[in-house]
Amino acid sequence: MIKEKLGDILNRHKELETLLALPETVSDPSRMEKLGREYNGINRNLPVYKQYLSVVGGIEEAKEILRSETDPDLAQLANDELLRNEALLPPLEDKVKLLLVPRDLRDAKNAIMEIRAGTGGTEAGIFGADLYRMYTHFIERRGWGCEVLSSSYGDVGAIKEIIFLVKGEQAYGTLKYESGVHRVQRVPQTEAQGRIHTSAASVAVFPEADDIEITINPNDLRTDLYCSSGPGGQSVNTTYSAVRIVHVPTGITVTCQDEKSQHKNKAKALKVLQARLYEKEMAEIEAKETAVRRSMVSTGDRSAKIRTYNFPQNRLTDHRINLTLYSLDRIINGEIDELIDTLSLADLNERVKLTGMQVAETNVHRR
Repeated sequence: MIKEKLGDILNRHKELETLLALPETVSDPSRMEKLGREYNGINRNLPVYKQYLSVVGGIEEAKEILRSETDPDLAQLANDELLRNEALLPPLEDKVKLLLVPRDLRDAKNAIMEIRAGTGGTEAGIFGADLYRMYTHFIERRGWGCEVLSSSYGDVGAIKEIIFLVKGEQAYGTLKYESGVHRVQRVPQTEAQGRIHTSAASVAVFPEADDIEITINPNDLRTDLYCSSGPGGQSVNTTYSAVRIVHVPTGITVTCQDEKSQHKNKAKALKVLQARLYEKEMAEIEAKETAVRRSMVSTGDRSAKIRTYNFPQNRLTDHRINLTLYSLDRIINGEIDELIDTLSLADLNERVKLTGMQVAETNVHRR
């Protein structure tokens, strides 16, 4: 069964190479990006797939020689080859099984992230700004791109809300575990007596929707124009550049005022609306598929407290997987790779269980 699946994957890889070379694909950036993501996803695992097929082929060939060969020397060579490949097969097969575990097709997409201040007043907004810096440092280290779509600030650099697009390979698949309520425990900048306070900010992560996946009927939209607000500037409170879009059927509302141009603000707002509608549609589909249980790690429930940042103890605790790290000083500066890798592994373990495939525990953790 594994051999047949890999054969289909290799055929798709060749098909994608042909499609990516077509003039109509090259002239369509959206289609080019989508096919390119799928191609890169297969290409990344191609060496493992080919090694597995080579080992399986070597075993089959050696067995065929042993069945028909009368020359003792050639039979001995075939037997040695058989033993060598049979020793290579088990760990390699486990590795292939893990790679064949169904992935969320949205993982390869760009991500749209939202950070909102929660309970805790100004300190919650300051913590929201800290989270935004943490993610932007991580994004820079990955060599990805980041574009602010909408933002609203309070006093002393506190963030009321910020929405930004993260452009990079596997951006959504990497950052989706960040959805939820993030709680901070520390002495706020505004606290004169040195008492530790607890406040929170919420993070939501959506996959960027392709135009061909979500089509918005203009008749379903109500668009309001108003003067932008915020720090000074010639265009603030003088031109109707800020945009508020309401998707009437769902009630989803998006605002954007970061750009001086009304058209640019509208384009950014539509991108956010498209992502929210796409996420809503996917959530409804997943709710109907009761046979497939989503793991606790990847639920993306914004109301769930997922993590605590304790600054006095330099401690971060992720409550979903009971992980505690005493390196908050590095984490808050964008070094969240270990955290994301551990969450990804926990999610992978859940999905392996759902497939019913038998994979050695050591190989799962090695992955």
